[in-house]
Amino acid sequence: MNYKHVYEIACVSRNSMGQRLVLTSFGESHGSTVGAVLDGCPAGLELAEDDIQPMLDWRKPGQSAVTTQRKEDDRAKIVSGTYRGRTTGAPITITITNSDQRSEDYEGMQSKPRPGHSDYTAMIKYGRFNDYRGGGRFSGRLTAANVVGGAIARKLIKESLNIETCSYVQQIGRIKMEVQAVGAAAHDGPGRRYDQSQIYGNEARCPDPEVAESMRSSILDAKRKGDSLGGVIRSVTTGVPTGLGEPIFGSLESDLSAAMFSIPSVKGVEFGSGFAGSGILGSENNDAFYVTEDDSGAKSVATHTNNAGGILGGISNSMPITMRVAFKPASSIPREQATVNVDTMSSDTLRVGGRHDPCVVPRAPPVVDSLVSLVIADHALVSGHIKPVLER
Repeated sequence: MNYKHVYEIACVSRNSMGQRLVLTSFGESHGSTVGAVLDGCPAGLELAEDDIQPMLDWRKPGQSAVTTQRKEDDRAKIVSGTYRGRTTGAPITITITNSDQRSEDYEGMQSKPRPGHSDYTAMIKYGRFNDYRGGGRFSGRLTAANVVGGAIARKLIKESLNIETCSYVQQIGRIKMEVQAVGAAAHDGPGRRYDQSQIYGNEARCPDPEVAESMRSSILDAKRKGDSLGGVIRSVTTGVPTGLGEPIFGSLESDLSAAMFSIPSVKGVEFGSGFAGSGILGSENNDAFYVTEDDSGAKSVATHTNNAGGILGGISNSMPITMRVAFKPASSIPREQATVNVDTMSSDTLRVGGRHDPCVVPRAPPVVDSLVSLVIADHALVSGHIKPVLER
């Protein structure tokens, strides 16, 4: 195969996100280490590895029958950026050791790309110099880097601004947990009531136990058939002040969407009423304003409904930021599929071996929470809602 044209393409990856709070991820699925460097975190934040580990534990593989059986301890190690238990303002580097790779499972895929996977596009873009084992840089394994950085951002926005994120599985395949309809109560009560024990108390990561069990059964059924399922994560972020984000290219929606699409398998993002809002009247979709008063007598503006999803004109309006994130079915399935052999440029077939998630969605809530936290924290630093040095 002639790869001469490849060298006319700029083969440099974008491995960083953020303006003031910048996360850079590194590593490959079957390399020795994955991790992240978080630059721009304010000095003075109390931080230890125990602050990062819980979210990493919720994401890690091998926890149940509905996830990949790859076993990784996924222990976060902070190697720079803290002193005496607090951030110093210097870049924070966190590493995670890979220990359970089976690279031999991927030997047959050097010339036969997996249908639905990034194998082919990576092969062309990088002239076959990329590390294809386990998907390399395209693997869901790299979301661990997002989580370690996001766990820090999540703590920062909670302690500085009392902002909380809550993501959970709303849908697997055709099985769906019903939540607030278009035009219903603005404050998105269900998303605020769920706590971590409700979400992470079952294998499906759905806070409704009955629906969670149906989801689990559907994933296991697909797994038995050598197939996979996709689904939808619902994310609700509360406590966001008015004013985060910029119009046009600095939109809060734009940056949140870009962060979500960095997750492998994500194919759709919607805010508030989203696509459903396109099928109703403006009088139904508009969120009417009213004045509210807290216990101290301070007044503020709120909306009766939240079809805007907490963002107007790319700027937060203090209502909960609500998103739905759609994941396609995992592409690596143990059944014969049609592909091509790029060495011989002929039709071929492929049966994917190894250990893969029959559904990636149950492992995604902490990843979504982490990326939302990173974007919100970055915008809060840009706007001055969070200062570069925290008060004692």
